[in-house]
Amino acid sequence: MIEDLARLLPLAQDWLWQGFVVFLRVGAMVSIAPGFGERYVPARVKFAIAAAFTLIVVPAMSEQIPRIENASIAVLAPEVLSGLFFGLTLRFFVFALQVAGSISAQSTSLAQIFGGSAGADPQAALGHILVAAGFALAALMGLHVLFAAFILQSYDMVPVGVLISAETTVSLGVAEVGHMFSLGFRMAAPFLIASLIYNVTLGVINRAMPQLMVSFVGAPAITAGSILLLFLSAPLMLSIWYEAMQGFVIAPFGSFR
Repeated sequence: MIEDLARLLPLAQDWLWQGFVVFLRVGAMVSIAPGFGERYVPARVKFAIAAAFTLIVVPAMSEQIPRIENASIAVLAPEVLSGLFFGLTLRFFVFALQVAGSISAQSTSLAQIFGGSAGADPQAALGHILVAAGFALAALMGLHVLFAAFILQSYDMVPVGVLISAETTVSLGVAEVGHMFSLGFRMAAPFLIASLIYNVTLGVINRAMPQLMVSFVGAPAITAGSILLLFLSAPLMLSIWYEAMQGFVIAPFGSFR
């Protein structure tokens, strides 16, 4: 029996080493990934989530991980940086929802309602609503499956122990920031159009009847209209957002390969 355990010891060491190397990247990604890396998620829960994804990824990546006798600190350091980079690219989709909510709220009269509630970063009510709805939609549509697939894709793009160059990081980061703002603006387009129509209409009424206090008449109308527009456009906004995130997970960074 002792001889059998002695033969299993090197295998156990290899499994633990492979799990540790994968956990470095997965843990860094989980710490800032949408849904899993939120502030209100306890650290123990994040650790359990990272461990679960590590168990999923290790069997697929075991051949790419160098053996423990051939490893060094040069293998470990790039894994954390790669995890933070890829996790941040997914976090940009949450930023896109917040940008859409801020643009929509500033275009209407809903900018300060519930802003900064629950100890979160100050943002408009529409931002809170869109972010919460986006997380719910992503969870219902299989966020854990998308995230596991994205982790595996990250190893195809950046193998174990390879450090992403500064030029690549800057170019991809700038491109994703631009895509984030573009996506947020597209989702907020109905509110921008409604705001333009509202202000043009008030201007025409004010020119026709200068004695009428159009601001007192228009404020309730824009508030009610914004809430109705949110009710009608939120499903379309969230579907655009989810399709964009799903497309990014399937083919990250386009020509990065």
